[in-house]
Amino acid sequence: MKKLFLFLLLPFHAILWSQSFELVPLGVYGGGDESNLSAYLIGEPGKNAFLALDAGTLRSGIQVAIANQTFTATEAVVLKSYIKGYFISHGHLDHLAGLIINSPDDSKKNIYAMDYVIDIFKKYYFTNGPWSNFANEGASPVLNKYTYKKLDTQTKQKIENTGLQIEAFELSHGDFSKSSAVLVENNVGAVVLYLGDTGADRIEKSDNLARLWKNTAPLLQSKKLKTILIEVSFPNSQPENALYGHLTPKLLVEELQVLESYAGKGSLDRFKVIITHLKPGGDQIETIKKELEENNPLGLDYIFPKQGERLLF
Repeated sequence: MKKLFLFLLLPFHAILWSQSFELVPLGVYGGGDESNLSAYLIGEPGKNAFLALDAGTLRSGIQVAIANQTFTATEAVVLKSYIKGYFISHGHLDHLAGLIINSPDDSKKNIYAMDYVIDIFKKYYFTNGPWSNFANEGASPVLNKYTYKKLDTQTKQKIENTGLQIEAFELSHGDFSKSSAVLVENNVGAVVLYLGDTGADRIEKSDNLARLWKNTAPLLQSKKLKTILIEVSFPNSQPENALYGHLTPKLLVEELQVLESYAGKGSLDRFKVIITHLKPGGDQIETIKKELEENNPLGLDYIFPKQGERLLF
């Protein structure tokens, strides 16, 4: 009986170790539901050593992951031990509220972010006004639980206590906010691209996405790029002058066509794209999904992540 049990386990482990990345969504929406806001744990399969890509929701997402048997450890173990650090793409609450709220119960670790994001933490969150200063810089007294690690564009930064490293890129997110993206690389050179909130270059009057696509194209060509996590916040009916630094299905296709122009025709056929930051409200999410599926000239394989359900790539 014991031998049979071990045999039954083999296919799962074979699948697990044949993959480059494990992704656990702790939150998938872009506002409106404080229990399910942007946060994705990424790590190497089976190691339980994750970088959090944003941290809008932590504890509620961990609870759902445990209920789904994605994790068998306690909430405290996942929060304190499994999460080794945080990449925060920008300073909006739906991308960092979980980090702030859970900071008293968290363990010492790093916050990886661009300088303009770290400045927001210092000025508005960890200030000993709205919240105690759990970081290592800023308003006194500093509690030194979190250490800010400033990211520079196109310079790789190792993530402590993991086999990962990241490379950051600036994004445009409306008139008054900057965001950022990271290429997450494991120790054998496989890569995942994660984007925080972003508007299209044409709307933002920017070339930030074009520069990101140009840098990403060689990874797509070489098959090192396993997936892209990118936002689609509104349906196509949203006026372009009221996007507030976000994408629609039409604009996503427009941007990914730029990536294909760098990587070569057909390079995105059946490529997996994870759609993040869907904004709940009425039938808006269903409309976005329908519009993505019905206008798919690049042949993309869209994935709509579910809170607490593991994805392997």
